[in-house]
Amino acid sequence: MEFAIIAIIVIFTLAYTGAINTKKLYTDNKALFDLIKEKDYDFLVKARYGGEVDPVLMFEKRIKQFTLGIVIVLAILLFNFSWINLIIGALVVIVLYKNQYSTLKSHYKKHLTEIDQTLPYYLKSIEILAQHYTIPVAISKSIETAPKMFRDGLVEMIKKIDAGDSSIDPYIEFAEKYPVRDSLRMMRLLYRLSIGAQENKQEQLLVFSKSVSSLQNKAREQKYANRLNKMEKKTLAMLMVTGGGTMLVLFIAMMMMMMEM
Repeated sequence: MEFAIIAIIVIFTLAYTGAINTKKLYTDNKALFDLIKEKDYDFLVKARYGGEVDPVLMFEKRIKQFTLGIVIVLAILLFNFSWINLIIGALVVIVLYKNQYSTLKSHYKKHLTEIDQTLPYYLKSIEILAQHYTIPVAISKSIETAPKMFRDGLVEMIKKIDAGDSSIDPYIEFAEKYPVRDSLRMMRLLYRLSIGAQENKQEQLLVFSKSVSSLQNKAREQKYANRLNKMEKKTLAMLMVTGGGTMLVLFIAMMMMMMEM
């Protein structure tokens, strides 16, 4: 076991000082690592940090920690192999890899209503701009005031449209990149509005406006439902504490009466 500890210290020191090139390891095997990357990982990073953190760099750091964990577990098994150590080591490596993703997923679920509300209110700003501009121009003008988590995707979408892609693909790719509530349906509506005839624009905008309003109502209803559910849980907890406290007082009183007798 002493040799395993020494090996762990040596490996950690080499990795920390850069003697072991973990970046090159990631770059050389990027395609392989991307296969084990969760489909919604980039979205969850953007939902958590907006545009402040690059999902690619964050995943690279995650892979470095994962790889270092594997090497350390292998070092322990090399000097002190047992089936129990193998099972424990495998569990540790899995937890080490999944921990960051689980934290991001937990944050998304906790702030689900808030995150889902960002798209309908952003689409409302697009609707206002679309009164005076074409859809691509309206999207381009909205980027600076758009929620941070959407900005990179919007820039990428506009680049593809400006490059001559007049298909629905840039809109669908954006919806797949940011899978919030009804994003796919709303991007399809936005695309139809972009290719509609100018003389029918007001009618199409009215349909789009009704869809956005419906989406906002859903977000508000979900928000109120979550608040109600939270209040019900607090009420239930309070009743349980009150009931438990009352029973405890009665029990103590009965015990005192029995002792006096």
